[in-house]
This record gives sequence, structure tokens and C-alpha cells, in this order.
Amino acid sequence: MIDAYEDPGTPDVRGGWRYLWWLVRCQPGRSVAGALLGSSWMVLLAATPYLMAKAIDEGLEPGDWTALAGWSFALFAVGSFNAWLSIMRHRTMTRVRMDANFRTVKVVVGQAVRLGAALSRRTGAGEVVTIGVGDVQTIAGALTVVGPGVGACAAYLTVAAVLISVSPVLAVVVLLGMPAVVLLVGPFLSRLQGAETEYRDRQGVLTARIADLAGGLRVLNGLGGKSLVADAFHRDSQRLRAQGYRVGAVTSWVQALGVGLPTLFLAVVTWLAARLAAQGDITVGELVAVYGYVAVLVGPVAFWVECGYQLSRGVVAARRVVRFLRLEPMEDLGTRDAPSEPSVLHDPESGVRVLPGRLTALACTRPADAAAVLDRLGRYTASTATWGGVPLEEIRLSQVREHILVADHEADLFAGDLREVVAPSRGAGLYRDTAPPRGATSSHELAAALHAAAADDIVQGLPDGLDSPMDAQARNLSGGQRQRVRLVRALLADPEILLAMEPTSALDAHTEALVAERLREARDGRTTLVTTTSPLLLDHADTVLYLAEGKLAATGTHRDLLSTDPGYRALVARDTDAEEVVR
Repeated sequence: MIDAYEDPGTPDVRGGWRYLWWLVRCQPGRSVAGALLGSSWMVLLAATPYLMAKAIDEGLEPGDWTALAGWSFALFAVGSFNAWLSIMRHRTMTRVRMDANFRTVKVVVGQAVRLGAALSRRTGAGEVVTIGVGDVQTIAGALTVVGPGVGACAAYLTVAAVLISVSPVLAVVVLLGMPAVVLLVGPFLSRLQGAETEYRDRQGVLTARIADLAGGLRVLNGLGGKSLVADAFHRDSQRLRAQGYRVGAVTSWVQALGVGLPTLFLAVVTWLAARLAAQGDITVGELVAVYGYVAVLVGPVAFWVECGYQLSRGVVAARRVVRFLRLEPMEDLGTRDAPSEPSVLHDPESGVRVLPGRLTALACTRPADAAAVLDRLGRYTASTATWGGVPLEEIRLSQVREHILVADHEADLFAGDLREVVAPSRGAGLYRDTAPPRGATSSHELAAALHAAAADDIVQGLPDGLDSPMDAQARNLSGGQRQRVRLVRALLADPEILLAMEPTSALDAHTEALVAERLREARDGRTTLVTTTSPLLLDHADTVLYLAEGKLAATGTHRDLLSTDPGYRALVARDTDAEEVVR
């Protein structure tokens, strides 16, 4: 089975069926063993009626007790050996399924890491969660066909060959009848694929909505929008339930036919064999054997139907995984090195120029414009932005990430103790405000960052200080505390250029004033751009850039713009009024 640190290999992403076949090819020895054990197990199931027929014809009917005892012992020995084969088959197939499960998890996680900051732009969180929670298990279950599926084919052909020696008529009926049973179930399997695909898609949408609700419940309560979102969630969940009923309806038919049709076929063949026995064409022992053979075939046919059902669901899940694996990270065509000295970062589309070594504030009439500027300056979207006069897209992406850090105020926080959350030693580059690791963080650097972000009280208020465990997204902290933790993490990265999105939007006025003053000191001599409309932070900036309708409208200090630009004055005054209402 795949090791936790083993390379899972390169998956075949040309389609769902090819991905499933790749999972089989990744474990050839185990797959072949599962097929051989499954085939031997099912073929020996068919040996039971053969041995019973011999015991009747050569021992019971003529009264030869020695022959009867011999054939009975052979029946016991074969049954015992087959029980051992069944155990080994089950163990082997469990390992096959577990390997497929863990291998799929590893390639999906690896792809998420590879996409990095582009992950949220390429797909929704619900899609990834659905793959991890449901699709991985479904794909693993589909690989059951490797063992019992192959064994069912082997048993079917063996029984058909044996029946030819008993009665060619019965052999023809069995050879044609069993495929007919499978073909009757086929249309339902195709219908199941379509219903299952739609169900999985709806499930992904609903999962994403749950994640959004969990993350923004406080905001929704504050805005009074909780009931509206709850109604939308209720409608989506009802649609998902209705689609689940449709999937269940098709599944019930597949499973009912998988059991009912083979049983009906068994009755037909038994009736035909009884007529042949009554006419003297076959012996009583052969009649018992025929009944046993066909009864044994009920299992393989049921396995075929079950494998068809599992494969139909598995290929749907595999297509979702393949669709995720086909996503590509941001294309890196850059060949040039980053500027060797502090340089101007310029966004021609908005007119924003970030001067090196200064604290610059970006005040926008629309928050979306601020986010767009940071995306362009951080090279998270295609743009004509330049750095030191060189187009950002011509600079190697790894160097852009090394020197320019976009600190999103809603960036992910992983579970772990607080020390690991603010100073991660591994996994750098997964999210927008995680820069490449610079080695171990000293206690002095950590204390300085905590002080600059006014986060000392967070550490002091936790039972184990920096060693206190944090939930995923630090949900055991308040919104303002989470924002300061993110700021600590960004400051510890100590990038050459820090682009911070609303770093103090969730803080009270007193804490915000402390952060504004200390941030300037902590980033002294380094290039820093913050987006904000808070007067407390704007007043500490060396330069304020005022954007109206996405374009640079004015530049200056906070006090100068207050006295000279009515639009800027109205924007800042509106933010001040909002703060007073909150307080």
C-alpha cells in the first residue's frame, strides 16, 4: 500500500475510465493477486456442485460408502481451502481499495498545493470538500471489480464449459442467458451515471454554501441577512434531496434487478434441467449439479451488476477528480530576475505607484477596486503592472512570490498551536499571505511581530500562550483577533514589499490606533501598501492614493487630501461615521 511520503505517481487525466485504470496499474502485483484469488474462489464455488454430483452418482446411488466418504472429504477439503481463499481475497481487495483511496487523496492534495493561490480562482471550496469526503471513497469502491469482477467472469466461463459435458442445451441457455440479464440492467446504469453526476454537482454547490455560512454567520446576523441566506440554503437542500431521491430510485431498480433476474433465471434453468432428468437425458446427480452450478452463478451475476453499479458511480467520481487535476496554476512565462534594489511598483491600469521604502495607503470608493489593484500588483491576475520598469509578467513568478506578499484579511489559518499558525515552518506558498520560509523564527522576532500587530493580549489571554491550540480558521478567536494573527504572520514573513488588504477593518478604534502606529515602525524602510478608509491608519501613511471609479484621483498626505479633495473627505467621513455607529 502507498506510503504516506511516497510519490503517488502521475495520474492519467484523459478521462474517468483512464484514471480508474491508472489506479489499477499503480499496484499491478496486488491487482493481479486480487484477480487470481477472486477467480480461484469463485471457480471453487462451482466445484461444490460437481463434487456433490460425484458423491451422489458414484457413492450414494450405487451404495458405495467408501466412494461417498472420499467425495465427502474432498468436498470438505475444497470448502475449507475456499474459505481461506475468501479471507485472502478480501484482505487483498481491501488493500487495493485503500491504496486507491490514499493515492487519490495524495494527488488531490498535491494538486491543491500546486495550484496555490490560484485554487480559489479555479474551483470552489465545495468541490474540493466533496472530492475528499465522498468521491475518494466511491473511486476506491469501484476497484472491487479487479477481484470479484474478474472472478465472476472466470466462474461464468468455467461453469459454461462444465455444462457442455452435461447438456449442450443447458450450456447454450446459460451462455446466452447471463449476458442477457446484465444487458437488461445496462440502461439503468447509464441513467444512474447521469443522475449521480447531477447529484454530485449539486452536493458541491451546497457544501460551498455551508462553508460560506459557517465563515460569515456573524456578519450575516449583523446585516440582518441570515434569514435570506437560510431560505436559499433550504431551497438548495430541497433540490439536493429531490435529486438524491432520483438517484435512490434508479439505484433501487439496479439492485432489485441484480438480485431478482438471476434468481428468476435460476428457476428457468432448474425447470429445464428437471425436464431433461425426467426424460432420462441427464442423471439425478447431474440434475443436482446443474442446480448447484446455476445457483453458484447467481453470485457472479450479482457481482457483475454490483460492479456495474460501483463502476458507474466510480467513473462519475473519477471525472470530478480528473476535472480538478486538469486545473492549471498561473502560467509562468517570466525569465527575468527581480530588481536588485528597492524599486517602484506601478499599476498603469489604475495609475497607482507604490514608492519603495514608504508606507502607502490606498483609499478606494469601491472595495473591489482595491482588491483588483492588489491582485495586479501581486501578480495574481494578468496585467500590465511593472516593477522597477520591468513588466511583472516577465519576472520569474518564484521571485515575485519571494519579494512581494499580498496579505489578505480573510486568508486561511490552519489548525495547530498559535506558534505554528503565525510562523509556519512548512507549507509555504499555499495561500496568499504565506511567504517562503526564512528558517526558524527567533523569539525576539516573534515578540516584535506580536507587539507590532497589538496581539500581545491574545497570547496572554490564552491558557497556554503561544502553545495554545487553534481551530481551523482560528474560529476559537474573535474576528479582530484573527485579523491581528494574520497581520503577525505577514510581518514575520518580512517581505520586501507587503501589500495588506484592510489589515485593521475588524479592530476597535483603540487597537487600530496602536496597530497603525506600530506598523509604521515595524516596516520602517520597507515598502508597504495598505488598503483602508480608516482615518487612524491613513494619518500614519507617508502617502495616500485616492481612487475613484478604479482610477487614481488624488495623491498626498491624509491631512492634505482632507482639505483639498471633497470626494476623499466624504469617503473618510463616511467611514468615521460607520465606526462611531459600531462603537
